[in-house]
Formats: sequence, structure tokens, C-alpha cells
Amino acid sequence: MIESSPVIISINETSAGLARKVRSHLLGAEIHGLFGRVSDADVHFQETIKHLKTLFSDGRPIIAILSTGIIIRALAPLLNDKFSEPPVLILSEDGKSIIPLLGGHRGANEIGRRLNSILGGNLSITTAGDLRFGVSLDAPPKGWKIIGRENIKVIMADLLNGGSVNLCDETSNDLDKNWLFGAGIKFSKKARHELMISYKAQTEGLKKTIFCPSVLSLGIGCERGVDSSELFAFINDIFSEYNLNKKSIACISTIEIKEDEVAISELSTTLEVPLRLFTAKELDSKTSQVSDPSKYVFSVVGSHSVSEASALSAAGSDGELIVPKQVRSGMTCAVAIAKKIIDPSAIGRARGCLSVIGIGPGSAIWRSPEATNEIAKASDLVGYSLYLDLLGSLADDKSQHRFLLGQENDRVVKALDLASEGKNVALISSGDAGIYAMASLVFENLDRSMTEVGGEAWQRLEVRVVPGISAFQAIAARVGAPFGHDFCTISLSNLLTPWGAIERRLVAAAEGDFVIALYNPVSAKRKEQLGIAKDIILKYRDPETPVALGKNLGRNNEKISFLTLSELDVKLIDMLTIVVIGSSQSKLLQYNNQSKHMYTPRGYSNKKDLI
Repeated sequence: MIESSPVIISINETSAGLARKVRSHLLGAEIHGLFGRVSDADVHFQETIKHLKTLFSDGRPIIAILSTGIIIRALAPLLNDKFSEPPVLILSEDGKSIIPLLGGHRGANEIGRRLNSILGGNLSITTAGDLRFGVSLDAPPKGWKIIGRENIKVIMADLLNGGSVNLCDETSNDLDKNWLFGAGIKFSKKARHELMISYKAQTEGLKKTIFCPSVLSLGIGCERGVDSSELFAFINDIFSEYNLNKKSIACISTIEIKEDEVAISELSTTLEVPLRLFTAKELDSKTSQVSDPSKYVFSVVGSHSVSEASALSAAGSDGELIVPKQVRSGMTCAVAIAKKIIDPSAIGRARGCLSVIGIGPGSAIWRSPEATNEIAKASDLVGYSLYLDLLGSLADDKSQHRFLLGQENDRVVKALDLASEGKNVALISSGDAGIYAMASLVFENLDRSMTEVGGEAWQRLEVRVVPGISAFQAIAARVGAPFGHDFCTISLSNLLTPWGAIERRLVAAAEGDFVIALYNPVSAKRKEQLGIAKDIILKYRDPETPVALGKNLGRNNEKISFLTLSELDVKLIDMLTIVVIGSSQSKLLQYNNQSKHMYTPRGYSNKKDLI
């Protein structure tokens, strides 16, 4: 049960070679290397123990190629709940020793087995149940949920001492339960502890452990805008009336036009089960199996049934209805049961999701954890080729859709179309996606789609924007604090903005004494605008005003330079440069022979006089 991509920790070049080998086999894995010791890493860190604590607190699985002592000193103060802590493994530098240290039942043992198959080393699993029976009762396989996990410790202790457990199985023989029956566990009706396999509701407070197979499909239909709490109460009442266990729900299913129905999405989140969508044509193919086909429903949505047909579609060809259509206040519900564990990823499609992600100026260490997690979860990446290259191994297991510079709208349309197919799509921007980047273009297209035939599919999508570090923030950090008081950003590109409008903004910013960050100062074909901007600002600004240039920020060939406004020259600038022009208060500082710093005073030294 691995919930996010693992991080491989390396603190020297010897272990970095092993880390790269492991990364090439663990799709989505990242190498985090010690700054100054490891040259090629996805992320560099300064302090090993501090970085380990951060990763552990963020719930990231850790594969550490370092000593056990370092891990213990770093993580021991953070340990409190083995059911919520992420997997942690130790890997020796020669790759021969693999030790799941923490989170054995939350994925560490599984990762250990993968590493063992890659490296052929010695896997040291220390969890007793895994060693004796090859199964962790408190971490059942995919497709099974557990009630009464707290009882497992006592049950396993009895089994390890040669005891037995009583098993009550309320499911059919068609269900594959070999993971339990084939484990060598001794079962006896006389045992004092009981395990149960059931999809039915159980009496609350009953002291037994119940394994709930994901065999129920919940089909839902509803009018637009139904109340989320009413839908949840409706489902609770149905499951209570029919004596069914919500833990055995494999998925919620419905017709694709309900992709953006808030109540259904919130129910999916509350029950922690995926939402699967079916076309009207797919649902109508189940008409012969439904109990109450409706001509009216067909005239509205193109299928004679929604809730029953959805439940049957998700349950598979041998599924059967166990709860026929139930109706309440504009809502319908039906439940079908499958003969085998339902794999939601193999039926219908998911709700489409588009994440518009800013990855910062380029260095992985400046990429936010949220951005990394969203990219790791994505099935498809869309972006300018350079931006996808900057993702390194994080992009290895993804379908990549690469575009040239200048094809921004083509990227957005492709991303929206892919998401409309049910894909989890990441549209990659450099810097921050909402600052001179792709996010606004996404919403422009969504806005236009509202008046276009066939645009409904885009409008049903889940769209979210993940922030990143913009170039003006990056250069600010590199040079000091130039934006300590009011500032603005202005793009000198007149591809989409009339030059007259850009000139008016330059005049206003210069006259208002703002610190000014100039984006897109030049291009291959556009050189003259920077000189015009300089001349405008010089009318309001001293020629000695400090200016900072940042080129290739966050990348290997990064270059920072300082000059005055009078010295600003187009020959010093390229497409990857951002220009920061100080206000009348901005200063250049150099102390103790250190590098220069540019800053703008906050300007509130006399704030008491202003009250």
C-alpha cells in the first residue's frame, strides 16, 4: 500500500550511482542528494537529518542509502502511530542489504521486495506475520478493507504461538481469498478470536476483525444541484435497510454528464472510493437487465436507466443487482454485487482532472512538494519540451505531449482534451503557472467553450492551479530583497499586448516609483523595446538607480549581475533573463567583501508618526 512516490536519499557519489539504478526501476521515484556531495539529483538538500524529518512528516516513502544510526536519530522523536507513518527502508551502499525499518505494513515490505528483485540483495523483513505466513493481516491486499484492525495484534500473537483463529465467511466461493486461505494460518471453530469475510453490515462495537471485499458498485442518478448531505443520508439509509457495509463499496458509478455533480463528487470523497463514469450508450446496453427502464430518462440523457445501469456496468458481466432502483427527492440509487473484486481502474473512466503546475525556474529544489506530488499522480504531461526535460525522472512513466515554444494554445487544447477523456493531466509551466503563463489561457479556453457546441466536456472537468516560484521571486532571493516595498511586473512582449498599452504601464510604474521587474525583455526578433523602456524610466529615475539581471535562474548556468540603469544594454540580455530596476529608494549593498546585495527599504521607519 504505497500512497506516494518514494524518495531515495544519497549523501555521496558512491551511493548516488546505486540511487540512479534504483530510480530507473521505480517509476516516479526521486533522488534527493546532499548539496556539494552529490552532483546529479532531482532535489538537493543541505542538512540530512532535517531533510529526513521533513520527508517523514510529509508522508513520503524513504529509501535511505546511509547508516541506520542517522535514520534512528532523525526519526525516533517523530514516531507515534505505525498506521499513519510512511515506509522507511535502509539500503547499503553495495545494494546487498535491504531493511524495511518502518511502515512494513504500509508499503515498506512491498518496496523491499521490489528492491530485492532489482538488486538481488538480501532482504531482511522483520515483521513476524510476513515471515511466518507471507501475509500481513492488518494490511490486506488491494481490493480489501479492514474493520477492527486493533484486534489483529492479539490474533497474530496467538497464531505465532501455534494457535488458531475462527473464520466466518459470508461471501461466495467465486471470490479469490487465496491470500488468506493459502497463508498457512490455522483455522478452528473453537478458537477464541474470530475473523470474518463479509460485505454485509455488522453490529457496531462487535469485537471481531472483518475483511470487507470491494465487490459492491453503487450506481447513482440525480437532478442537478442536489444537496450533498441529503445524498449521503439517502445512501446511509439504503445501506442500513439492505444490511450492506459501505466498506465494501468499490466505486461510485454514474453517467458521464454527472462528471461535475458536486454532491456525487463529495460522496466519492467522503466514502474514499473512486468515481467511475459511463457513456449513455454504455449504460443503455444494460437496459435488458434493469428493473425499471424509463422512456423519459432515455429522452433526457440517452439511456433508459442511470443508477441501475451504472451499478451493473461497474459490477461486470456476471454482476447482479442486490438493491434495485431506490428513489428520493430527485435522487436515485442502486447497488450491484460482483463475483470478484472490482478493479475501478478497469471500468468506465475517471473524472477528468487538469492540474496547471508551475515548477519554478527549473531547479527541483525550488519545486513545491504539491507540484511534485501532482506530477507524480498524473498520467499525462503536456508542455514545452524544455519544461518536461527539467522534470527529470519524475516524467519517466508518463505519457508526454511535447510542444514547441509559441504553441501555448495548442498545449492548453491538448491538455483539456486529454482530461476530457478521463485522464489525470499535468500542464507544465515554468515559474508560477498564473504569472505570464498557462493558467490564464486555460480559463480563457474554458470561458470560450461555454458558447461553443461540444464545449460541455471541458466545463465538467476538475481544474486546479498549483503555485510555483516565479522568476521575479527567484531573482529577489538571489540578489537580496529588491521588492521590500511596492513593486510591479511588466512584460515587454507585444505579441498579445499592444505596445501602446505597455508604454502607458511603464510610464505609470516609473512615475509611481515602483520597483519594476521586466519579463520578456527581448526575443530573437524583438530587441528595441528594452531600450524604449529604459528611456521612459530614465525620465523619472536617477541614471545611477541599481539594476539586477538574472539569467537561467535555478539552473546550472545561472548568472546574476548588477549594473546601473544608465548601463542597461540590450547586448547583456537574452530571452532567459529577467530585469529588476530599483525604485528611488533601492540600494546596492556590499559588506565584509561578500557578494553584492540589492534591497529596497520597507519605508515605515516613521510609522508612529502616521498613526
